[in-house]
Amino acid sequence: MTEYLSPFAADLIGFAGSFFIVAAFAYSNLTAQMNALWFNVANFLGAALLTISLTVNFNLPTMVLEIVWMAIAVFGITKALMAHRVDAGAAE
Repeated sequence: MTEYLSPFAADLIGFAGSFFIVAAFAYSNLTAQMNALWFNVANFLGAALLTISLTVNFNLPTMVLEIVWMAIAVFGITKALMAHRVDAGAAE
């Protein structure tokens, strides 16, 4: 991917990913009632952006961490969407 993305652009994308992950962490600590869907989407987006950045500035342990982070976020997104469906079905 290095032929498509400069190291500077990869750093900017990585910073954006870091922002999403830090924002999700701050949100989880500051809110009285957490929205699990928003939290997990922000974590997934952050990990995905960091993964893109890592294709240029490769670091294997960090790449593995981001892939695991995305997998956990997908699990959380699925769980949140299923809970939303159950809540919507109970309201009917």
